[in-house]
Amino acid sequence: MKEQGAPGLPGRNDPCWCGSGLKYKKCHLGKDDGPDHGVRQAASLPPRPRSAVFGKPRQRGSLVKTAEQIRGIREAGKLAWELLEMLEDRIRPGISTDDIDAWVHEYTVAHGAVSAPLNYKGFPKSVCTSVNEVVCHGIPGGRVLEEGDIVNVDVTPILNGYYGDSSRMYAVGRIAPEAERLIRVTRECMELGIAQVRPGGHLGDIGHAIQTHAEGAGYSVVRDFVGHGTGVRFHEDPQVAHFGRPGVGHPMLPGMVFTIEPMINLGDWHVRILNDGWTAITTDGSLSAQWEHTVVVTPDGVEVLTGAP
Repeated sequence: MKEQGAPGLPGRNDPCWCGSGLKYKKCHLGKDDGPDHGVRQAASLPPRPRSAVFGKPRQRGSLVKTAEQIRGIREAGKLAWELLEMLEDRIRPGISTDDIDAWVHEYTVAHGAVSAPLNYKGFPKSVCTSVNEVVCHGIPGGRVLEEGDIVNVDVTPILNGYYGDSSRMYAVGRIAPEAERLIRVTRECMELGIAQVRPGGHLGDIGHAIQTHAEGAGYSVVRDFVGHGTGVRFHEDPQVAHFGRPGVGHPMLPGMVFTIEPMINLGDWHVRILNDGWTAITTDGSLSAQWEHTVVVTPDGVEVLTGAP
């Protein structure tokens, strides 16, 4: 007879939810909270891909947020949406990525918040700006945007102690049809991933939906960076891969908050990090695109916390 774990968790001899390949009893049993707590605590995961924001291990904390915490994250998410909306009419040929950083910093401070990326593990700016072949973590500087460029802007304001993490793509003037299609399909990937979020589902459902759509369009999914829990800290468990198999991975529970942020390449999925220690680019020089939202699992589905109010 199989011994059952807490509701939503594997039995002792079942494969662990984290994907380590070990049985649950040899991996996370004893590290996860039981039914008396009503929530599960994040535990240290085996080595996996880096989180999409800065690639550092996430800190221990509750996987399930309280109603008060979700309200705070929602407000921070609203500010993240405002920041990205503010840039819509400003990003154009002739401006620099430093201009984007300055606008985001000024707006963030003016609204009583601070930018999480600034000075985080030595990152020198308030925002990530990833242009053309840059996959993520591009550092703003003197680079001037040109007609035909595409750029991802990734913001994370901290408002009243809560984090709102989101990014979107911008076309700089008129762009090539292949760039336009890549941006569109990448957004569709994010939306299809969000559509998989529901109580009782698994994180693998999200990755499978994204990978299927991206590869069906002839693109590749970056493996080196994944989404992550967020809200109370910059990076928390769980990891949210943008590739995988349905029905596997951590079970989704109401109150879990995490990002879905697929990075989709026009060419090969491999990346390399530049000498600055941050900027990730495609190894083959192909274009890359990314869209990101922070979501919360609700009792009957999902709420996007960084969407339009």
